[in-house]
Amino acid sequence: MSRPGPDTPIETRWEGRFITVRQQGNWEYVSRSRGIHAAVVLAIDEATDGRHVILVEQYRVPLKVRCLELPAGLVGDDTAGEASEIAAARELEEETGYRADHWRTVGEFYSSPGMVSESFTLLVATGLTKVGDGGGVDGEDIIVHRVPLDRIADFVAEKRTEGCGIDVRVAMLLAGGLLAGS
Repeated sequence: MSRPGPDTPIETRWEGRFITVRQQGNWEYVSRSRGIHAAVVLAIDEATDGRHVILVEQYRVPLKVRCLELPAGLVGDDTAGEASEIAAARELEEETGYRADHWRTVGEFYSSPGMVSESFTLLVATGLTKVGDGGGVDGEDIIVHRVPLDRIADFVAEKRTEGCGIDVRVAMLLAGGLLAGS
């Protein structure tokens, strides 16, 4: 498939509340509607029982299975101009029941740049305090997992064996690169 040039017109094929299907030349892709993007949180709990990462598990309609993920949510879906840090803090508490004292923005990343223009801002949260049960809102039915970092590979393998989908961002934990700077 030849790649269109930057001056090739972009056509909108379909637009919903959250996604838009576009075509530029012969290249089809999906983008987020209204310029919204995501905030993804690497939440590290440094308690007396060692370092843990907070993961969430929830059913994902496109996959038709529960998926193991880092806590995340949309930025600006309800409030135009919302900061990624505000959305990340909100989503961390809603999904996991934790608040963080310290935040570090790692940067902007792209999920699957060959077919999706969506980006996400990755933030590291530390100084965690448990303030609620988590579980999400509006029937999200999120399961919260507090996993020892030295067991992350085994935990991911166990969830995969159970038939759980594994979000690609969990691979960052398996590689360990982000944890060195946290």
